[in-house]
Amino acid sequence: MARKIKTYAWDITEHLRTKEEMATYLNVVLEEGDPSLFVSAVGDIAKARGMAEIAEKTGVSRESLYRSFRKGGDPKLTTLVGVMKSLGMKLTASLM
Repeated sequence: MARKIKTYAWDITEHLRTKEEMATYLNVVLEEGDPSLFVSAVGDIAKARGMAEIAEKTGVSRESLYRSFRKGGDPKLTTLVGVMKSLGMKLTASLM
């Protein structure tokens, strides 16, 4: 007799608790080189931190942030930089 397997929804935002975890997640995503994955990861981190807090710090409405970082969203560079800054992070370039 086959046993039923119970599955649960998994949400990365529930597992991003510290700045170090958030930075590690973003660095791993950056290594993949997929811009849409990067945008999604920044959105995940913003949600984990609290979108209302990020909206207040960036001066962008919460609704606009959710639209920018949803699947298929295409935020402006100024939005990305503002969110990163509000998270206490910055993008840097390095040689490969």
